[in-house]
Amino acid sequence: MEIKVGLKITAKKPHACGGSEWVVVRTGADVKLKCLSCGRFLFLSHDQVKKMTKKYQSCEDVDV
Repeated sequence: MEIKVGLKITAKKPHACGGSEWVVVRTGADVKLKCLSCGRFLFLSHDQVKKMTKKYQSCEDVDV
């Protein structure tokens, strides 16, 4: 699966806030993710994002 801006990701493990859903905000050399529960940002490499992901889904309704 190609990682694109606006893609909603469900992680295998929850974030410290308890949420496990993320949205891709930026791509490039690394991927910028935003937690949909608390709004924090996280920078990971493409390989790390693929490893942490349980499920992908397109996301048009989430405000990036």
